[in-house]
Amino acid sequence: MTIIIRDVLSLFDGMRCGAIALDKAGIEYEKYFASEIDKYAIQIANKNYPNAINLGDVNNYEMWELVEGFSWDRIDLLIGGSPCQDLSIAKQNREGLEGKRSGLFWVYVEILKKARPKYFLLENVASMHDRDRDMISNILGVEPIMINSALVSAQQRKRYYWTNIWTTQPNDRKIFLRDIIEAGEPMTQKSYCLSANYGKKSVRDIDKGNTMIIDEPIPCAIRTYPRTKKPGVPRVSRPEVKHDGKSNSLTSVDKDAMVMFQLPRGKNNGGIHIDKAPTMTSNAWPYNNLLINKPVQIGNIGTNAQAHRVYSVVGKSVTLSANGGGQGGKTGLYKIDLPDGDYYVRKLTPLECERLQTVPEGYTEGVSNTQRYKMLGNGWTVDVIAHILSGILLEGLY
Repeated sequence: MTIIIRDVLSLFDGMRCGAIALDKAGIEYEKYFASEIDKYAIQIANKNYPNAINLGDVNNYEMWELVEGFSWDRIDLLIGGSPCQDLSIAKQNREGLEGKRSGLFWVYVEILKKARPKYFLLENVASMHDRDRDMISNILGVEPIMINSALVSAQQRKRYYWTNIWTTQPNDRKIFLRDIIEAGEPMTQKSYCLSANYGKKSVRDIDKGNTMIIDEPIPCAIRTYPRTKKPGVPRVSRPEVKHDGKSNSLTSVDKDAMVMFQLPRGKNNGGIHIDKAPTMTSNAWPYNNLLINKPVQIGNIGTNAQAHRVYSVVGKSVTLSANGGGQGGKTGLYKIDLPDGDYYVRKLTPLECERLQTVPEGYTEGVSNTQRYKMLGNGWTVDVIAHILSGILLEGLY
């Protein structure tokens, strides 16, 4: 079943997740107007939806009447996720709706009043203060529904959605991180990893024998502990293992989306197993990137040159270099020796992040991985938006 509405106006459009959601929901529209300023997001959005009409900065909405084909009276659907940086619990001393970025909510409100669309949708983080949530609700005249993306994907991502479209919680598809992991050379054999039963212990604690082997990857993030600064207490980054089989909520910060696997053991010419991690190159994504604290050099395999140095894994990797050859060129070599099997920690690939956000595979190809991670972290979980928009079909007003 399809339905035709007139024009769609997407604020803070990003990579055009709203258009993907409309397609998935089976809702046809006449024109799609998008307000976005990030040039990389616009590049990807235009690649996938070239017929959309770019309006530029949301602050210049008074000038949009000059755009050919644009009319406030024809906007049937207004969608947008105003910036969350000043609302999110991730930011210390957050300023809420008075902050410079999250304060763009007020621009959304002005546009909502000007367009008076039949349907509207606003998305933002569920970790905001209650006072900010209540203020938004009072102004928009609707209470939010909190939906966790974990119901439709392998990602824990709680968001508030304010809308006048009738909606419910989506069904739980029971998708876990192991279901979306990208196959690759290091995972051609059966892959094991450390169990989540060691909780929040640092890597230095793992060799105390209180771990076990399981047959699936474990989602984790590199977190700073303690989370807030305390006088006289040093802060350290270490893996935070999740117990629910889901990834953390994607953000534009790479370290928030990590996963553990067993490190495949190779053989030297004599057929003896060796413990060195394969050298990381620009195309060897599975070995990005260990770990915590300062790495300790424990020996070398020849000279003391960078490419011959062998490090313990009790620390971050050494600084990656674009140049240099040899066995450990670009990264150094790492000896990993744990009682229940070697492992490595890597960040999720862009393709895996697309799957977490239920974006078509390969959708973000065409820009650097850094920009792909950023726009995916800033984007919507498309299937949640499609679920909400499908309520337009149920109303049967067209």
